[in-house]
Amino acid sequence: MEAEAPEPVVIIMTQSDFAKLPVKPSVASAGPERGWLPAGMVNVLHAEHEVQTLQTELLGTPVAVRAIPTSYHWDLGDGNTITTSKPGKPYPSEEVSAKYSGEGWYDVTLTTTFAGQFSVDGGEWQDIDGTIEVASEPIALYSKSLESRLVNGDVPVDEDEDPWVPERSPETEGPQDPDARHREI
Repeated sequence: MEAEAPEPVVIIMTQSDFAKLPVKPSVASAGPERGWLPAGMVNVLHAEHEVQTLQTELLGTPVAVRAIPTSYHWDLGDGNTITTSKPGKPYPSEEVSAKYSGEGWYDVTLTTTFAGQFSVDGGEWQDIDGTIEVASEPIALYSKSLESRLVNGDVPVDEDEDPWVPERSPETEGPQDPDARHREI
């Protein structure tokens, strides 16, 4: 009598398994590098997006998991939000952008939605049901109201000097936009 072959083990990766993996947040960029921009000026938003491949083990079997960015949700800190499937591009692109109407400090936060796929021991890629969301660190940005004023013509102007930006405090937080809305791009 021949010995029966053992039943093959079927490995399934669930959304909760996927959520436990150390998927890195997308690297978010907002506004100019100097940390402030004039009120009413375009704030260019973009994310460095890449497919992440992670290695894990289920039931003693090696499993590779791919985290694929599928959408980006930007919270601008003033009540406005943007959701897009586009990661955006650096300045001068305005593919994903917004403007602040008020003066003050704002935190721009990016939450990336990732779809997942898994491969058991080098086999074909299979989709994971569901997605996960991973938030990036907030980016502090100051929206500065600039105004023209008369100056002493005898004093040279330092064209490279940034306008004064106050320390962050409860008094210097930016106001909420009364016309805030959610945009899909």
